[in-house]
Amino acid sequence: MTTSTPPSDSRVIIFDTTLRDGEQSPGATMTHDEKLEIASMLDDMGVDVIEAGFPIASDGDFAAVSEIAKNAKDATICGLARANFKDIDRCWEAVKHAKSPRIHTFIGTSPLHRAIPNLTMDEMAERIHDTVTHARNLCDNVQWSPMDATRTEWDYLARTVEIAIKAGATTINIPDTVGYTAPNESADLIRRLIAEVPGAEDIIFATHCHNDLGMATANSLAAVEGGARQIECTINGLGERAGNTALEEVVMALKVRHDIMPFSTGVDSRKLIAISRRVASVSGFAVQFNKAIVGKNAFAHESGIHQDGMLKNAETFEIMRPEDVGLTETNLVMGKHSGRAALRSKLKELGYEVEGNQLADVFVRFKTLADQKKEIYDEDLIALMQAEERAGEDRIKVEHLRVVCGTDGPQTADLTLMIDGEAKSAKATGDGPVDAAFNAVKALVPHDARLQLYQVSAVTEGTDAQATVSVRMEEDGRIVSGQSADTDTVVASVRAYVNALNRLLVRREKAGKDAREISYKDVG
Repeated sequence: MTTSTPPSDSRVIIFDTTLRDGEQSPGATMTHDEKLEIASMLDDMGVDVIEAGFPIASDGDFAAVSEIAKNAKDATICGLARANFKDIDRCWEAVKHAKSPRIHTFIGTSPLHRAIPNLTMDEMAERIHDTVTHARNLCDNVQWSPMDATRTEWDYLARTVEIAIKAGATTINIPDTVGYTAPNESADLIRRLIAEVPGAEDIIFATHCHNDLGMATANSLAAVEGGARQIECTINGLGERAGNTALEEVVMALKVRHDIMPFSTGVDSRKLIAISRRVASVSGFAVQFNKAIVGKNAFAHESGIHQDGMLKNAETFEIMRPEDVGLTETNLVMGKHSGRAALRSKLKELGYEVEGNQLADVFVRFKTLADQKKEIYDEDLIALMQAEERAGEDRIKVEHLRVVCGTDGPQTADLTLMIDGEAKSAKATGDGPVDAAFNAVKALVPHDARLQLYQVSAVTEGTDAQATVSVRMEEDGRIVSGQSADTDTVVASVRAYVNALNRLLVRREKAGKDAREISYKDVG
């Protein structure tokens, strides 16, 4: 589909940037295959525009964007480019194979951002004209963004928007880059640009809001009321710092509040849960329990008053139906007597397609877990699948672990790791069993990475619950995350730690192959 012409007054274009802005979350890097899978799910769900990446950033990013463009069915495929010809040319090379390609180019227009490349207002205006013109000569669908627009002087913002429109931009995106604005300001800014900038009536205005003050979704919806007809968002609100407008929130808000926001989207809301869980799995960023729409507690009721009301009429305490977002009313209770067909059906419901040998392998692990637990919950299966995926191409694997702990120290850990197919063992002590086990890992895989986060949470209820452990590590500016789940917290901890180390090895290799640094110094 093409989105180079304005939609109807009631149509809102959904522009998803999970694979670009979302992947910029520290530690959320996705593999090539994971990016292709998420892009396919977004396309199948009816997302209008997929910002597939930043092609100039690395050879890997270019390859992913190019492959997504070739495989896209209905969605417009967009790539990001800074305001220089080299970036734009590289972007075009990546997206040109799509049925509907788009180039998205940007430059920071606020006083703070103008100071970094040391451009005067006139010099930047000329740069905008030249680069947008260059992009339009390559592609008839060009989006331009004045980064940090909400902190840009009004006169200069209006001037640059007019220049971009005259140079051929078909979409003007107004980013609230640092989550600074408020809903009334967001609506007024769009409304004023449409009213006062020549040519504004012929193009699409978009909004891209960050969540630093917790108002991203509200600001995006306010912008739509002000006249914007494209919302930029990510699955689960993933993104820089506090994240972005969450796709699932805007889609359901437009659907539920149709009385005061008579707008529509082409997104199939019934697929929201599946893609939310899949993005959480591949990014390593778990969805908080009380997250709107897709959180575990979004349709849970504990209060007696709420439960009584739900039994009498579900609408008393739910403004949408679980099935509207992809949850089913029928719940297959999974346990040690469940068969492969039931497991395959449940996994499909959770967004995982498994067949053949993969199903056989998962089924063995499922049975092992079922022997340890009375009941297997959805969260247990998601954790099991995450562990299955992460073990596939890992260079380091946990082979054996035994810890000794208690009131009488020292706490010790005996650990055997398979490193590039070779078994290596070490024994270490520490301040508790987890510290001892981590010291054993470090003895076998020496590194200087600093542990930034160690977090343990129960996947489900009960003393037999699986523990999900998340770790985050940093080495030379590279941030990686690892996650694992097991009924043994120490085992889950070591596997999460090793998972993060595997990701770190991948990042090291990637940095070695492509040492280019994306910064303002390249804008010129």
